Amino acid sequence: MTEYLAVDGGTLAYEVAGTGPLIVLAHGMGDSRAAYRAVIPQLVAEGFRVAAVDLRGSGESSVGWPEWSRAAVADDLLALIRHLGGPAVLVGHSFSGGAATIAAAREPSLVSAVVELAPFTRKQSIRLGDLRVKRFRRGMLRLLGAGMFGSVPLWRSYLDVAYPGAKPDHWDERIARIDAMMREPGRMKAMQGMGRSAPTDAGARLGDVRSPVLVVMGTLDPDWADPRAEGTAIVDALPSGIGRLEVIDGAGHYPHDQFPDRVASLIVGFVRSEAARA
Repeated sequence: MTEYLAVDGGTLAYEVAGTGPLIVLAHGMGDSRAAYRAVIPQLVAEGFRVAAVDLRGSGESSVGWPEWSRAAVADDLLALIRHLGGPAVLVGHSFSGGAATIAAAREPSLVSAVVELAPFTRKQSIRLGDLRVKRFRRGMLRLLGAGMFGSVPLWRSYLDVAYPGAKPDHWDERIARIDAMMREPGRMKAMQGMGRSAPTDAGARLGDVRSPVLVVMGTLDPDWADPRAEGTAIVDALPSGIGRLEVIDGAGHYPHDQFPDRVASLIVGFVRSEAARA
């Protein structure tokens, strides 16, 4: 059941399932909380209360927000955690990985741990050699085109590249849902705004994070020529000893939807191991 939370600038839509320690799931740009549909039941079955939120401008959340930065989305996530009675484990995918970093740095008492899935959490730069990697070149051109021209077909084309190999059983339904959402007034503007927001605000806060962090990357993620190197760089920028990297062979930019069993297992194992250490 969809619930709503009014925050500065608009209204956030979210849903909650299960009982136990709180996990908050935040999706990437051009998507909705439906991205976690295969992960939520597994986390609930493991004894967690799981809240999946639609980012500002996405899903069932309102449009017309004044800002689209990771810092602004971090404020939204912290407001939801307060509303639900945190602390919470904060899971962020792609754009939201950076927002989760900022939230954890700002309010360590509210964010007990962070899981970043294929996150954009650092300043990005493209080297000439990167363009020799076909999947990176294909993904980048489609991603840039979707943002520049506000093209829903190009966004669908990017998603096809971002899910390498066999598609999930619910692929047709997922793409149809995203297509319909992105054609609603204001939804493409939200994605374009997020796409123009550089992750430098998140990168500047990596050294301030005190909560344990798990970074999950896929070997075939088209958003980086070398996904493992990107994940390693994020962990290295965190304070010593709080970050760890897991790489899923064959996963693209949406490991939680391509390999939900593996991602759910990683989240549960990480959360429980950190709880035992505490």
